[in-house]
Amino acid sequence: MELNELIQQRKAKAEALKAKGVVLYPSQSSQYVSIGRTVSDFKEGQRIAFCGRITAKRAHGKAAFLDLRDSTGKIQLYIKKDIVGEDNFFIYENTDIADFVEVAGELFKTHTGEPTLKVEVIKILSKALRPLPEKWHGLRDVDIRYRQRYLDLISNEDVAKVFKARSKIIKAIRDFLDAKGFLEVETPMMHYIPGGAAGRPFKTHHNEYSMDLFLRIAPELYLKQLLVGGLDRVYEINRSFRNEGVSTRHNPEFTMLEVYEAYSDYAGMMHLAESLIVSLVQDIFGKTIISYQGKELDFTPPWKRLSFQELVKNEFSIIPEDNEAVMLKKLKSKGFAKEVNKLSRTQIAKIIEEVLEGQMSLNPTFVTDYFSSMCPLAKNKKGEPLVSERFELYIAGMEVGNAYSELNDPLEQRQRFEDEIKELATAEQKNIDDDYCLALEHGMPPAGGLGIGIDRLVMLLTDQASIRDVVLFPLLRPGQE
Repeated sequence: MELNELIQQRKAKAEALKAKGVVLYPSQSSQYVSIGRTVSDFKEGQRIAFCGRITAKRAHGKAAFLDLRDSTGKIQLYIKKDIVGEDNFFIYENTDIADFVEVAGELFKTHTGEPTLKVEVIKILSKALRPLPEKWHGLRDVDIRYRQRYLDLISNEDVAKVFKARSKIIKAIRDFLDAKGFLEVETPMMHYIPGGAAGRPFKTHHNEYSMDLFLRIAPELYLKQLLVGGLDRVYEINRSFRNEGVSTRHNPEFTMLEVYEAYSDYAGMMHLAESLIVSLVQDIFGKTIISYQGKELDFTPPWKRLSFQELVKNEFSIIPEDNEAVMLKKLKSKGFAKEVNKLSRTQIAKIIEEVLEGQMSLNPTFVTDYFSSMCPLAKNKKGEPLVSERFELYIAGMEVGNAYSELNDPLEQRQRFEDEIKELATAEQKNIDDDYCLALEHGMPPAGGLGIGIDRLVMLLTDQASIRDVVLFPLLRPGQE
């Protein structure tokens, strides 16, 4: 049957119900009881009421069985005309799969042991004018799954489990940090100057002030101003935006955890990242060795450490003293960036990291000793002025975290900003963040800062191959129904 015909049939039922005085979209139900909890603690003979969505109908003349589902579980309904009466049976007859209803009656078990509610009263809560996907037990069209996530959640029980797990993971992160005395804060999402990370921003405009603004690419510079203000331990689970590519690991809008701790450094952040993630893994799985995409991931500490400085020297013969032209020449000699004549150090770093990602072991690995020229916000390593106190955390070949010993010298920070701007192409030019430099001039304590990609971490902990499977509404091109 064609979709339009099905919709017309449902509309006809809706009109029939309205003609009988039935309110199709009441403001609320009289009560709500968890189906899942009732089924798990089943008490035969108990009188009870449920609200939920009809997911199946099996008619048998003047009697019928229905499946009713809420967010906690499913229960079978038994409706018989002799029990519910003429008016209630008329309501049942004009219901469809996907309608929301409220039912009341008595619990019993069928001869097969199925928990069932013998319905005495049925009430429409919301009449669905469109049918659910044909295959209730599995919506397969990937585009529909992402574009109409509500259908995905209805049709694929495992999808709902992923997003429930995501919520629990974020709560566990908050609990972990709160227990250690960190304060959760909120910082602006619209910035005068995009900063705190390398990335192309989204641009917007404020009409009242007649000025251009940027959606944040990172909250870092605001969070470090809070360290200046005396908030020694802060974190933000933030939404950030980068106007860049889309892939199984990248969505333009993403969720980050950023943590800053006064009187710490990148070694302290290494310990924090390791202990936080191990705690999550143990809470979820009860062990530190799990499966991800059919392969074993071992989170048992201590995690492996590698030197970026040694990796790029061995792979590309690149050393910290090399300028951009020399780095590019060495990359080309190894078969990379052949069509490019000029790149900034940031762009070169991205090429190198993409190559190295493919060589990372599956198990968690801290990559340290990044070149200072690639880390404008990090302190230099003692005795090695061309190497920074920074690490990136890789798990299953993905970059999941990034951390620094935060640069708190206001004069050096301003100079680095100036040097960074000189490297940018004309189209990417930006101003120095004077507000941040002014804050540093008032004194910022030594500190460690850590960023962790929540979306990628959830991918790992829920065994999902694509970031789109852990973001409820990933960005898609406009589509037609």
